Amino acid sequence: MLDCSLTADVPLGPFDGTPVTVHSAKGKNAKLHATPSCTQLRTQNVARAEVPLNSVTIGRLCLRCAQWGSWARPDSGLGIFLRALGGSGLLFQLHSYTALDPDDGWEQEELKAAADLLRTEPKAECDDEEDGADEQEARDEAEWLRDRVFAHWRGAATSLHQARSIAMMFPWLEDWVKPKLAVKEQYLEGLRAQAALFVDPAGLLLAAAVADMSEPELPLDDGVFSVLGKSADIAKHVKALWGEWQRRASDGWGRPGDRSYVAYSLVHHIRSNRKGYHQAVTGAESLVASWEDAARTAVSSAAPVPTRCVIARLPEVGNDTSQSRETGFLENLDRWTTGVLVTYLADADWSRRTFTLQVPDLIADRLLARSYPIECELHDGGDDPIAEGEASDRASYVQPGVFDDTPVFGRLPVTADHFRVLGTVSPNADQLYIVFSTSNGAEVLPLAAIEKRMASGWHGVVIAGASDLPSSVIEPWAGEIGRRPEERESIWPEQVHDVHDPRFGDWLGLADGARTTAWLTFRDQDIERNLRCLAMARGVHDLRTLDSGSRRRGVPHDVWQGLLTSRRLDVEPFEPPTSDRWRGGSGIPLGVLAGVQIYTTNADPRLEGKGHSPLCRHSRERGVVEDDDLLTAGDLLARDDFDWCSKCGGYAARRLTDTQLSYYRAAHRLHDIAQRLDRKRAGYGRADLETIISQLSELADWRPIGEDHWYSWGARQWRQIVRRLRAQAEAGRHDTP
Repeated sequence: MLDCSLTADVPLGPFDGTPVTVHSAKGKNAKLHATPSCTQLRTQNVARAEVPLNSVTIGRLCLRCAQWGSWARPDSGLGIFLRALGGSGLLFQLHSYTALDPDDGWEQEELKAAADLLRTEPKAECDDEEDGADEQEARDEAEWLRDRVFAHWRGAATSLHQARSIAMMFPWLEDWVKPKLAVKEQYLEGLRAQAALFVDPAGLLLAAAVADMSEPELPLDDGVFSVLGKSADIAKHVKALWGEWQRRASDGWGRPGDRSYVAYSLVHHIRSNRKGYHQAVTGAESLVASWEDAARTAVSSAAPVPTRCVIARLPEVGNDTSQSRETGFLENLDRWTTGVLVTYLADADWSRRTFTLQVPDLIADRLLARSYPIECELHDGGDDPIAEGEASDRASYVQPGVFDDTPVFGRLPVTADHFRVLGTVSPNADQLYIVFSTSNGAEVLPLAAIEKRMASGWHGVVIAGASDLPSSVIEPWAGEIGRRPEERESIWPEQVHDVHDPRFGDWLGLADGARTTAWLTFRDQDIERNLRCLAMARGVHDLRTLDSGSRRRGVPHDVWQGLLTSRRLDVEPFEPPTSDRWRGGSGIPLGVLAGVQIYTTNADPRLEGKGHSPLCRHSRERGVVEDDDLLTAGDLLARDDFDWCSKCGGYAARRLTDTQLSYYRAAHRLHDIAQRLDRKRAGYGRADLETIISQLSELADWRPIGEDHWYSWGARQWRQIVRRLRAQAEAGRHDTP
């Protein structure tokens, strides 16, 4: 195992002396550990201390904790720096791909012999079957060796790119890391030269010429192809043959013999014993040979030596393509582009994925005509673009006061470079952050939204991420929620229809939202993270501001389930009374429910398409996005022209607060009493009336939970309805025998 642990010689820059918490056994010279659960800490009496992070402390660190230990919160400034160094970060990359493993390597003579063998055409026929098998085995081994060399070159390039990129994030590492990077660059250049042995420059030129060829005049009426059918059928299959040949001949640097079988694609749908089959194959081979000759003619008329300087840039790897970080950013290059890169590379800046290529005209033309998989431009011969980039690119670097727990008063403005470092080192960083700016005050925003604002000139500081929320609040909350039920179906609470049951409406409230988020979370270790995100998002006024433009970088689906309810609001109690025997409201004021937010994909009946809930499968269960429509519960009463989805109800309501939920329950109780007192809808007996009068007495003095301004929310109208119903009940009691 490589020794990639943090050592005392690594410069700590502005983080030198930062207090860190360590754990150790008793004793002055005991090893220090990041956590008391470290497997190397074999004692029951664990001492805990806070020490400055410096060369002395690092010298006493447990080797395992020095490489993998978490000495600070992952998304703090120190956490980002140490995470960039440890694990598979900078220190690991500096030890990787510096020399070929003697037990897994190859000799230069072996490579040359394999490359020479692969450049020759295989023998068409072999008198001795054993000799033929030996030749095929030798070719298979040569191809296997070629693939290993290219794979090793790509791995070394990816490692160098990662090491240089991380080193650039922290400028105080520059002098320390420079000689180590030089070793990796020298090794990578040796691998490139070895890979170039397997590339045929003439084959690259031929492929470039083929890619530039226009479709020639095709012999669509040639009788040799009559087996293909009518003229239209001949035209279709011959055009397809041309396309197949051009695609294969322009991909890579293979020999013409590698493409000889392309002729058979013309008759792949015809039986070989059919009359005219072999004539069609002969005609196809003749066509392919003529196209090969035309391509060679184009190559012979062009300058074969490198004459033009091209700057090539590989695209950035976005946060949504984390797989590229694992497989290597060169894996997406096609075979021809890879061959050009290893053959004509003159200079490279691996941290910025920028390359200088000296190439012949034909290859330059093809590179400049494409935008994928690399972006190319012609260099005019001025200043060296690689050196120019190194001189001008001085990014803002992560330091204390940007992300960590320094006092808010001393926080430093966050920049796009800071978030770029955070996204590189911590791909699973917090989804939401509390930020402060003079333009918008304190806000809760997703990382992508902050980056978008910064591109428009936003200037602010990070107050806290979701992981900064105090555990003293989050942990008791998680304890109240409890463990997930064994059967997943019991996650969804039973819908209670009795409005007088204390559990009525639970599925609309905040408590049910927290349970849903926690119990839907697949991995137990992610439950607390999602609850932190939910707690932070609950304070957002408009959930559309949480749209990050990316499902991976945005609010998790389980958190959206905690913010919104998939159940529809029953607003019948608040509708005006009607003469309808089966349905009619009681005219109860909406009160504290008037401002309950309603989110839908489409609230305008003039626009095509039904309105769907952001949690509906028709909207891909993506949560709320910027383009969704925002309504209120009052809009549901004021309009009747909505075109809602019959599956999801058309919208998702924001979870009701305790105040709102208590009012929702009380309103339904009052509405139920009004229905029971309506002789058109139901009958009642004296026992029922006694219960109703008791319930009305309770509702007469009722007020929403936590509501100090109940009078302003329609209390007067509420009491009028209660008095009217009580008078009706009293009259009914006298009329009932």
